[in-house]
Amino acid sequence: MSSATVGPSRRRLPSQARSRERVERILDAAARLVVSNGVDGLTTRSIAETAGLPVASLYQYFADKEAVLLALCERDMAEMDDQVATDLAALTDLTIATMVETAMRAFVAVYHRRPAFMQIWMRGRANPAIYDYGRHHNRRIAANLLAFGVDAGLLGTDRYGDEEMTAIAELAVEVGDSAFQLAFEHDPRGDEFLISQAIALVSGYLERITSGR
Repeated sequence: MSSATVGPSRRRLPSQARSRERVERILDAAARLVVSNGVDGLTTRSIAETAGLPVASLYQYFADKEAVLLALCERDMAEMDDQVATDLAALTDLTIATMVETAMRAFVAVYHRRPAFMQIWMRGRANPAIYDYGRHHNRRIAANLLAFGVDAGLLGTDRYGDEEMTAIAELAVEVGDSAFQLAFEHDPRGDEFLISQAIALVSGYLERITSGR
């Protein structure tokens, strides 16, 4: 993720309730169109029409359709972060396996609520901003899960140093992300067998890494 420098998209941030409502209408309309017509079929005019707004209103907040897609990714990834945090906080049986499964199932839950996301993430990455933001998000997930695992006593740096553990966490997240792309490639609900295999793959890798502690 080249994106230690990547932050929120450069759209105008709405400060009034009416503006925030319009932005949500735009994003919801774009998400519906992605599900029905795909990423390639999306246009600013179709988004505005579906949202019930003039095209000029859309351009008040977004420069083009790529900016809308990036904003959708940002919104959905923020929802994923919240879901992971909520589900991990509710865990009572803390192991590497339960931590990994809880986190990855949290992502699946959001994919089901936000079916446009995986299409955008798989097919919209020709947009460098989407690609960079996604990689930045993966790094953030890795850092958060590593911190959670260390605090829970599941992961530590007695065998590997801090930099190595960071690399291990990032690799685990990237492997899970790639496996989920395959699982959701043809089925918006995901192939349950591939989802389960992805969870087992990441869990097994981290359990092997920590087995000598």
